[in-house]
This record gives sequence, C-alpha cells and structure tokens, in this order.
Amino acid sequence: MEKLKSTEEGFTAGAEEAKKQREQENIKKTRKKSDKPGFFKRLGGKIKDVFSELKKVTWPTFPKVVKKTGVVLVVVLAFLVVITAFDFGLGQLLNLVAPRG
Repeated sequence: MEKLKSTEEGFTAGAEEAKKQREQENIKKTRKKSDKPGFFKRLGGKIKDVFSELKKVTWPTFPKVVKKTGVVLVVVLAFLVVITAFDFGLGQLLNLVAPRG
C-alpha cells in the first residue's frame, strides 16, 4: 500500500497511479465497436481452432471400437436381464399380496 504524500493541495495516493487509471478509463471509453472483429471472422477462427484440435486427437483403431462396443452391449444386456427379473419378482409378490379380482 502506498503512503499518502502531503502536498499543498492535500493528501494524494500516488499521482502516477491516478494518472494511469484515468488513461485506462479513457481508453475503454474511446474503444469503438469496429475494434472488435466481425461475427464471421470470429466464427471462422473458432472453426479453425476446432479442426486444429481434431488433428491432435488419437483416434482408436477399428478393432478397439468393435471390442468396446461389444462390452457395452454385454453390460446393457446383463442389466436388462437383472431388471426384468426384479420386475417379474415384484409383480409376482404383488399378485400374492393383493390378487386381482
């Protein structure tokens, strides 16, 4: 924290810092919309970035994709069997407790 300096006009907290702040405020005020690139230029830049990132990706080989797809299908089928059995069991239990007329 800067020390306050005594002058004839009173106390100031660093004239240089105050001057810098005023300059920054003036720069912000004088900026125009034209300083910002157009919509299509920004969009083009984003698309270019996406393609450059896609070039860096290491894609899996076809056998790896097939193997992992098979694993997913086996897990889904296993859960299907378990949930179906659970549902059937609860249905039978409900019929024992409250039979339909």
